[in-house]
This record gives sequence, C-alpha cells and structure tokens, in this order.
Amino acid sequence: MLRRLAIRDFVIVDRLELEFEAGFGALTGETGAGKSILLDALGLALGGRADAGAVRAGCGKADIAAEFDLPPSSPLGEWLAGQDLTADDGVVILRRVVEAGGRSRAWLNGVPVTQGQLREAGDWLADIHGQHAHHALLKPDAQRALLDMHAGAAALAADVSARFHAWQRLIELRRAADQDSAASERERELLAWQIRELDELGFSTEEWDRINVEHARLAHAAGLIEGADEVLGTLGEGDLALASQLRHVSVRVEGMAEIDSDLADVRELVAGAAIQADEALHALRRYRERLDLDPQRLAEIERRIEDVMALARKHRVAPDELPDLRADWARKLDDLVSRADPVRLGEEEKRLHGEYEAAARRLSAARVPAAEALSRGITDAMQTLAMAGGKFEVALETCVSPMAYGLESVEFRVAANPNQSLRPLAKVASGGELSRIGLAVQVIASRDSATPTLIFDEVDVGIGGRVAEIVGQLLRRLGQERQVLCVTHLPQVAACADWQWSIAKARRGSEVLSTVCVLNREARVEEIARMLGGVNITETTRRHAAEMLGTESSGR
Repeated sequence: MLRRLAIRDFVIVDRLELEFEAGFGALTGETGAGKSILLDALGLALGGRADAGAVRAGCGKADIAAEFDLPPSSPLGEWLAGQDLTADDGVVILRRVVEAGGRSRAWLNGVPVTQGQLREAGDWLADIHGQHAHHALLKPDAQRALLDMHAGAAALAADVSARFHAWQRLIELRRAADQDSAASERERELLAWQIRELDELGFSTEEWDRINVEHARLAHAAGLIEGADEVLGTLGEGDLALASQLRHVSVRVEGMAEIDSDLADVRELVAGAAIQADEALHALRRYRERLDLDPQRLAEIERRIEDVMALARKHRVAPDELPDLRADWARKLDDLVSRADPVRLGEEEKRLHGEYEAAARRLSAARVPAAEALSRGITDAMQTLAMAGGKFEVALETCVSPMAYGLESVEFRVAANPNQSLRPLAKVASGGELSRIGLAVQVIASRDSATPTLIFDEVDVGIGGRVAEIVGQLLRRLGQERQVLCVTHLPQVAACADWQWSIAKARRGSEVLSTVCVLNREARVEEIARMLGGVNITETTRRHAAEMLGTESSGR
C-alpha cells in the first residue's frame, strides 16, 4: 500500500509530506483546491507522462517521491530483483523529477531508471481510475482490455497479437516474393557475388590488427635497429655499462646495510633497479636478434593492406567493419532465399498460423468464464445503484476472420430497466447510468486485481442521494481488502470513509498554494456539513453530518 507521498513545487503545491493509512480514505475540498493535483503528482511518480506545466511557477523543477510497501505475493519483487532494484526492508520508493524545460528523470529504490521501468513497477503498486474513466468503457478496445484483465489474460492477449502480426508479416512476404521474383533474383546474385569477393579476400579483424603492427615495425626497422644498438651499448657494454654499474652499487649498498639497518629501504630499491636493468638488457637482446630489415616482407604487407583498403573504400566502410558487413549480407541473402522458396514459406506460414490459432483458442477459453462472472457481478451491483431489474452482459461474438485481438469480439451490453432488451452500452446508457455502470465495472474489476492501492478520482460524478451512499459502502467494503483513495464531492461517500483529508487553497504572500489537513472526528463533521450545506452551515446541517458519520461508523 501507499505509505508516503512527498511533493515539491508541483503546480500549486510548494511542499507536502503526506502519510497514508490503510482502508478507505476520502479526499475532499472545494472545487479547484487541488484534490486531483495530488493524484496527478502520484501519477507522475508511478511513471505517467510529464510536461513543463507540472512545475510550480517560478521554480526550476518539481520533485515527487512515493513510498509503497512491497506486496508480499506480487511479481514485483521478482521483477525488481531481475532489474537489480531489490527493495530494502520491503519498501519500494519511486521518485520523479520534472524540470521547467520539460525534461524528466526517474529513480526506483534510489537507482536511475527509465520512465517505462517506473511505469511497469507502478502498475503493480497502484491503479488510478480517472473521473472520465467510464467514458472509455464505450470503446471496444477498452472493453476487451478490461475483460482480459479480469480474466488474468492480458499477457496472453498480447501474445496472441504478436503471433497474429508475425503470421501476417509472413503472408506479406510470400505475396511480395510471388510479385517480385525477378528483382529478388538479381539482389540474391549481387549479394552472393559480394560475399564471395569478401571470402576470397580472407580478411579478419585479428589479421588486420596483426599486419598493422608488423607493418609499423618493418617500416621503421632501420630506426628501431639503431635505437636498440644504442641502448644495448649503454646498458651492457664496457666498464661503464649501466647494468654493470648498478650491480656494483647494489653489492656496495648491501654491505653498508649490514652495518646500518636504516639503509634497508635503499638496499631494496637499488637491488630492484639492478634486477630490472638486467631483465631489460636480456629482453632487448632477444628483440634485437629478431629485428632485421626485410624489404620483401614489407612489400607483401603493404600489398595486403592496399587490397583490404580498396575493398573497404569500395563499400564505404572502415576495414575492421568488413566482417560485420559480410554477416549482414549473409543474413539478407538467407532472407531472400527463404522468400524465394515457396515450399519453405508455405510451411512457415502454416506453422505461425497454427501457433496463433492455439494461443487464440487459449485466450477464448479464458474469456468465456470471465465474461460470465463479470456479467453476473456487474448485474448484481446495478441492482443497488438505482437500476433494479437492469442487466449487464459481456457478449462474445465469433469473428468472421481471425483478428489481432483473437477469435471473438467483445461488447458490453446493458438493459438499464427490466423491460428493455440488451443493447450496446454506447447506445442505451444515459450520462447518469453510464457513471453508475462505469463505477460498478471498476469496483468489480478491481476486486480481481492484485494491485494493493486503488485510487478513484471523482468517479462518483453524476450520482447522488441513496445511490451515493451505496457507492460509499461499495468503496468501504473494497477498502477492507486493500487501500482505497477517493477524491469526492459527495458527503454520502466521504462519510463512509475510514479516514478523511480536506484539501484547500491558502494565500501565502502573492501565491495561492494547496494545503492538506488531516481531519479528526470533529473536523470531519464540519467538512461533511460544508459538503451538505455549502457556505452557510447551520446546527441542523452539523447534526445531519454527525448522524451520517455515526450511522456509517456503526455500520462498520
């Protein structure tokens, strides 16, 4: 669940440090006070899109950090371990910084991550239902996605889509091969000739490194011989040779160190220098024995280098890129050969079609019972939301041809009244009915979600009276299973909450900022009375508010 949210310089928030509780919490306040701004900030921390408008006027950046408990049985723990982002003490910390120029950065457990990684982690931690979420239910894609999520088949649906597109791409390749066989033949011949040309060169990057080193040595052989002879003379020839003198000095210091131990370090240093001089002398003698002028070998290497350079210039690449170029040509040639082989293409097409078909049938098998369960659950919820006798159905219709989303279409159908026939949701639901059905869908679907924190942003728009009280009770029951946060203008909903915050605007100097107040019992009575009575709050309104809170408390 969400434990803490820290916000700095976000829209009209300067600094807020919020600690959240379990259960159902209501966020209330006047319109425009900043209730939804808090959820927008949380959405950023969960990996939502960012823009420069998020930064408070006159500030350089907005900074949001959210701390969650790691759900004990969530796949998130394994995912974090796989990303080297392991949570310490079961705590997951998400942080987002948005700069005034629009650039944003993200951290997860203190490690820099991409926005995509932050969003992937956030999907396991919290689910935000926006105030217009019910309108999305009118779209077939949203209806299908919600059913697949309810069936626990979202990953399977993605797999079906991927297999469908792979199958379709192969069909296109086969058709293209049939239409352009002559051009493909010419391209195959060119690639084969280019590959043979490179193979005849027999080039490798290891050889290129080796011959460049040898070329440098042979091209400068005269200077290397002269230098080696000079150094050998200095180090090892005559009475004044450095190696001989160092050995003499080492013996002398050895005798002195036996008398005075303070010379021990000097003895070690001089002895080491004498040993290194001897080793250098022997190594240089071996090098000089191998070193010789070889004009013929130099000419061979220069011809080899020119052959390689000529082919590299021809194909406009660096010499050490020639092996990669050959590998690329080989891949293209294999692809063209595959396209030109109708038998092979047909077998591959059949295989991919079979894989798609099998995955799509597994998806269908998961959708059927989930559709029935979702239909029953939402129909039951409608009975308590002023739609007694209404019915909801998730209809599955077999497609004429296979589709990327599977073998069947998904359509939400509803009858808001007992005597109505089931019709598509988009055609029969009024604004108020759509709000209530949408809320029922979100609540029912959320019960099957593994997400520990559910957030509802004014999803109760368009309802009131007894229905609002029932909505509050639905959210309260949901809060017994996981953490629920709800931005609401309805006193009936707020009265059902386990805890309540009031968000308000306050003037500080020339600025208007958003503030959050944690409400105790007495303050909740005042806030709910304000929601009931508006500007002029009477004692009657306060008694009504207290009764609402008392009734809801006794109902818990």
